[in-house]
Amino acid sequence: MNEINLNLNRTTFGSAENKDNVLSEEEALELLQSWVENERLRLHMKQVGAVMKAWALERERLSKAEAYKWWLAGLLHDADWEKHPNDHCRIIIEELEKRKIDPAVIRCIASHGPRYFGVEPESKMDKMIYVFDELSGFIHAAALIRPTRYEGMDVKSIQKKLKTPSFAAQVNREDIDDAISRTEHNLDEVISFIIHHQKDVQ
Repeated sequence: MNEINLNLNRTTFGSAENKDNVLSEEEALELLQSWVENERLRLHMKQVGAVMKAWALERERLSKAEAYKWWLAGLLHDADWEKHPNDHCRIIIEELEKRKIDPAVIRCIASHGPRYFGVEPESKMDKMIYVFDELSGFIHAAALIRPTRYEGMDVKSIQKKLKTPSFAAQVNREDIDDAISRTEHNLDEVISFIIHHQKDVQ
């Protein structure tokens, strides 16, 4: 990823007149199925979507309609990664703009990697997708090497693996630290939340 220039060269997305416009669940899942063939990537996107929605409902106390936007952004954040790695984020953003989706959803997707896409997370939704993206994948990688998967997994074991550079080496620990620092939450709290809410996602 470091070798490819993914900077979007803009920080505004969509149109304010499209506020509250979203894809239906059926449309969103159809887009996921048609754009993403890799099952592991699909699962990652579903996991991030589920954790985003749960956080919006439980921690932010948002309405179901607002939490749905969090889910949609999480579900589709990597939709173009598999087929368009050199234009990652750009393609899905253009697609959602074409479909006149709420700009907050589009900007959230654009915010999930500020170091790469050049878009600073501003809203709580922006900041939490940045937090959840890397951590969700890291925690799932840790679950895959455990005989009991998520059952019995604790925060301490994840923290230990984060301090082991050779484990899931592609996950940038600096990005995780940066993402957490932009929120009012601590790493242990977020790890615990992810373990609890993504374990049953399929």
